Amino acid sequence: MNITRRFALGLGSAAAASAVLGSGTAAAQDDEVDTEPELEAVVPRTAEVARRKIARKYRLETRRARGTWSSYIGVANPDGSVRAAVEEHPDTVVEAYSVNKIAVAVTVLDKVDRGLLTLDQRIELTADIVIHDTDGIFGLDGAYPSSITVGHVLSALLTVSDNTAVRLCGLLVPAREINDILRGKGFVHTQVVPVANPNRYYLGTTTPRETFTLLRKLVNEELLSPASTTHLLTVLRSLTSFTDGVRLELSSNERLQVATKAGWFADGRNEAGVVFDADGKPVITFALFASGRFRGDETANNDNYSATHPALRARAAIGRTLFDSVRQITCPAPRPRLSQVYRPWTGA
Repeated sequence: MNITRRFALGLGSAAAASAVLGSGTAAAQDDEVDTEPELEAVVPRTAEVARRKIARKYRLETRRARGTWSSYIGVANPDGSVRAAVEEHPDTVVEAYSVNKIAVAVTVLDKVDRGLLTLDQRIELTADIVIHDTDGIFGLDGAYPSSITVGHVLSALLTVSDNTAVRLCGLLVPAREINDILRGKGFVHTQVVPVANPNRYYLGTTTPRETFTLLRKLVNEELLSPASTTHLLTVLRSLTSFTDGVRLELSSNERLQVATKAGWFADGRNEAGVVFDADGKPVITFALFASGRFRGDETANNDNYSATHPALRARAAIGRTLFDSVRQITCPAPRPRLSQVYRPWTGA
């Protein structure tokens, strides 16, 4: 078998026939009747209206994009409880691809919380560990060996989705330890796939519900310490993080209200994250996994990982609706309170 660089970071592709919330299949025709067109112009003032609007937008956009979707989107009520707006085969085991980098980061920070690692601890970056691909930054350096911090590794892992950072995390937390930590936190399907080298792995699998639950537990500080939680969410909300999907149609400051991580390989196009309101409250959590035959030319789609892919166009449209849905609904104050404003800089 010819194992490509992307294959080495994730196994296979998701293959689950799934039904969109409330009706039909994800490959349904565009001319299906929209039963609630009036919701298009509504700015939700309650969580229930937000759920209805999100469900409608999800149904329309995923059917337009086609493909096979497995998703979970939840909206927080004012009392802090969360109810689903979208549940489309949420327990289907799917290939996570780089979305599982969030889970890997959780295991690294778990060891930080237990005093086994520190963010300023340095790790040796040797030439033989560098992946020379078009993702990330370490392959652009050209000067090895070098030394970087654990904090730098995590930032590269979660923002530019550097694949060399996956290997560096494997030096910090071996593959089987990653899985043990995740299982201990209740994630039996969110697992990496060990290989012969104990410090290397494929990024493995998850389910939409488990990824959703991981993110909800993260914002509730049930996975990590307050300091590690804030650190991880701040990185995921950075403007350096992924912008071709859910955040594409948002302004700079709007993007800072969305923590997100995307993952892709072959025909798979995934994204998961949290939408915060202006006060930093985590209102909407989403886990979107899509694969299969999308609208348009299959070969062209499989080679296209940008915002022009049908699944990413769908996620961008859904993302605008997700963000607009947090404007006037409220939920309890978060722990931690996160507040960021974009400030451009020109030097000196």
